[in-house]
Amino acid sequence: MKQPIPGALRFEVLGPLRVHTGDRELGLGFPQRRALLALLLLHSGRPVPTHHVIDVLWPAQAPVSARNAVRRYAGELRRLLEPGLPPRAPGRRLLPRNGGYLLEADRDEVDLLRFRDLARRGARAAATGRSEEAVRGFTAALAQWRGPVAMGIPEGVRAHVEFTALEGEFVRTVRMAADAALRCGRAEDVLPALRRATALEPLDEPLHARLVHALTACGRRAEALTAYETIRLALARDLSVPPGPELAAAHAAVLHETTHPAAPRHSAAPGHPAAPRRRAAPGHPAVRPDTPGRHRALPTAQLPSPRTAFVGRAPELAALAALTEATAAPVTVLLTGMPGVGKSTLAAHWADTASARFPGGLLHADLGASTGRVPAAPADVLAGLLASLGMPPDRVPEGAEARTGLYRTLVEGLRVLVVLDDAADSEQVRPLLPPAPGSVALVTSRRALPGLVASGARPLRLEPPDAEDALALLAERLGPARTAAEPRAAEEIVARCGRLPLALTALAASGRPDAPLEALAAALRADPLAGTGAVREALLAACRGLTPEAAGLLRLLPRHPGAGIAAHEAAALAGLPQRRARRALGELADTHLLTERTPGRYTLHELVRAFAAGAE
Repeated sequence: MKQPIPGALRFEVLGPLRVHTGDRELGLGFPQRRALLALLLLHSGRPVPTHHVIDVLWPAQAPVSARNAVRRYAGELRRLLEPGLPPRAPGRRLLPRNGGYLLEADRDEVDLLRFRDLARRGARAAATGRSEEAVRGFTAALAQWRGPVAMGIPEGVRAHVEFTALEGEFVRTVRMAADAALRCGRAEDVLPALRRATALEPLDEPLHARLVHALTACGRRAEALTAYETIRLALARDLSVPPGPELAAAHAAVLHETTHPAAPRHSAAPGHPAAPRRRAAPGHPAVRPDTPGRHRALPTAQLPSPRTAFVGRAPELAALAALTEATAAPVTVLLTGMPGVGKSTLAAHWADTASARFPGGLLHADLGASTGRVPAAPADVLAGLLASLGMPPDRVPEGAEARTGLYRTLVEGLRVLVVLDDAADSEQVRPLLPPAPGSVALVTSRRALPGLVASGARPLRLEPPDAEDALALLAERLGPARTAAEPRAAEEIVARCGRLPLALTALAASGRPDAPLEALAAALRADPLAGTGAVREALLAACRGLTPEAAGLLRLLPRHPGAGIAAHEAAALAGLPQRRARRALGELADTHLLTERTPGRYTLHELVRAFAAGAE
């Protein structure tokens, strides 16, 4: 049984670093000693290894005497916290543990522990639809913060991720608090924390959208418009991007007065905000309850029919479920990866299995970035989506802007899933994102789409499946009896195909049903792309948009020995200045023809290497 800790103390790290005993504040001494105490408070009740203490306290370079200095600081803090302690007694506050130090403190003694406990209570209440109780928990948690974390320790130490991560906890709690407050009409309670959080994260669009909604709910329309304009200008200045759909929706709510003044909303389902009533935007028809698609579930037969059974991908399916958890805002997930890795298949399968989460229905659009033709224009895609929503062709307006407005009006208030497959760029995607809370847009692309990520999309990079899943995929395509009869050949085929699903599927379809697997493996030994014409076509399509320098570098990369290549090595290989070589490597990585396994070092997939060698 854990013994009570003697000598009640109050530790404060969420603001200026302070320790109180009764009404008296203890003098904590010089900055490095304070920094050690702050670090131990972050890990209250858990040991911190000495080598980690050294890394944090001396971020540039530790002196030779660092270990002795840490031991001295710990001894001084021990005597400060337990003043009656004999000289060599271990004490019961600051203890040596596992090659490091542990600070013992109760939950009620440390503001950080109280913050986390109260935030957990708020999160549990929010998850079960008790919004008012959640707001009380969150606001009590946020009240523990008195300013920037651990003020009074060296700035270099405060810049360590141990301390900056705490600011992230604060911002996440503010987001949850704002969602709960907007659901139950208590937006005023979270405004101070929202203002501080947006100051910490000046480019966080979802956070700023919550501030705009909260100000509108409190009847502060002018302040809401000012808050929107502040983030809009910051995005344009720092990222050269316009506001994303969540922030744009918050702005529209101010203009059309759709966020009601703070008052309880009794019509909402537990855990979801009540659907606002919006005036029709100028130039767009008002949508009546009998408008096609408005108050009925959308058709769910929008996804392409699977040609084969889906195999494996349990971690990726779990990641998609976590990334698309219902929030008080629409969610965009960007699924990226190299050609042939199975992005479209995974997206379609997950959408099919998750469709029950979206009572508004499911929509799918093929954006055609890798078809070899010009990618689909947003206006054309919108025409198809509007038709799926039941809009007659003669009522579909001309122009992308008008169609975007009508599309968003039709799906407003409906929790929908929109799968946008094979996107070319961020601008193609933005008009197609659904605006309603709880809606999800699942975007697949061979490109990284940094503009979409900067607007709040949650990226998920898809890698080839592990060997076990890849072997199961091959068995499903060839028949389990064939792979069981020749297990070594099957494993070699999987390895030589680099576990790439498209290669395995194409190879399985190319041979005779009675051909021995050893013959397929032998063909791959002679030509890594044998029987995988679909892979060659996919890689050709991925290369079409490359700049000449990036395409030329790709052709040269198979000549480079070793598992990876850095910018200076690529520069020497291609005869380019290092800056241009780095840019070409980045372009190849953005199209997922290279993988940046570690910062600044890039690797080629086996089949991309074979393709590039054949393209010389």
